[in-house]
Amino acid sequence: MLRDYLLAVAGPVRSPRHNLQLAALLSLNAGVLNSVGFVAVSVYTSHMTGLTATVADNLVLGGTTVVLVGLLAIATFVAGAAACAVLFNWGRRRGLRGRYANVLVLEASLVLLFGLLAEGLTWRHRELVFVAVLCFTMGMQNAIITKISGAQIRTTHVTGMVTDIGIELGKLAYVHRTDDLDPVVADHRKLGMLAMLVGLFFVGGVIGALGYPEIGFATLVPLALVLLAVAAGPLAADVHRHRRAGAGAR
Repeated sequence: MLRDYLLAVAGPVRSPRHNLQLAALLSLNAGVLNSVGFVAVSVYTSHMTGLTATVADNLVLGGTTVVLVGLLAIATFVAGAAACAVLFNWGRRRGLRGRYANVLVLEASLVLLFGLLAEGLTWRHRELVFVAVLCFTMGMQNAIITKISGAQIRTTHVTGMVTDIGIELGKLAYVHRTDDLDPVVADHRKLGMLAMLVGLFFVGGVIGALGYPEIGFATLVPLALVLLAVAAGPLAADVHRHRRAGAGAR
């Protein structure tokens, strides 16, 4: 049963339940990555709105270093999203079961290697490497959950989720005075899902802020291992299928 679940949760045939379960893990992961990035290098690596505003402000105020770091962050976030699209479409066109899982395995591997090796980097501008890797990973993650959910779920874009929570709360608070008009009905399921994802992002932020001062970038390792385990099933199935096809051809 566990094997079947691991094949399905990151597999190509999606269900709302699997989308929500995967989004929950990715929201927690995003919160940890974002928090560790801020505590380590004072950059929120998922906050492209803030980074774009920071670049604009410092372009006028003369903060050249801040501008360059901000541009690096935005460029690598975009590169991560582009890499996700390339890898996903490569898998989709070949009918791979791991079309989504390939991206998640790459993300998990990057985070795992970063968590294990980043502390040993001694280059005096190492914060640039940290920003680039974390933003690339965030871009990849945001793009893949967008693909998986049909743009219905975000895991790094908390502004949009909080906005949607406000909309649903407004519907919930609306008082109907005329019964013959279209009723205003709150989507309780959507409200619960959004509240859970924002809550998990928050919990991830707390974990990152507590963990980094104690054990450094190794804070990222446990979640990377969990994500790797969740995503590895479809990838392993594709490898097994390829080997069987090769054996049959011989």
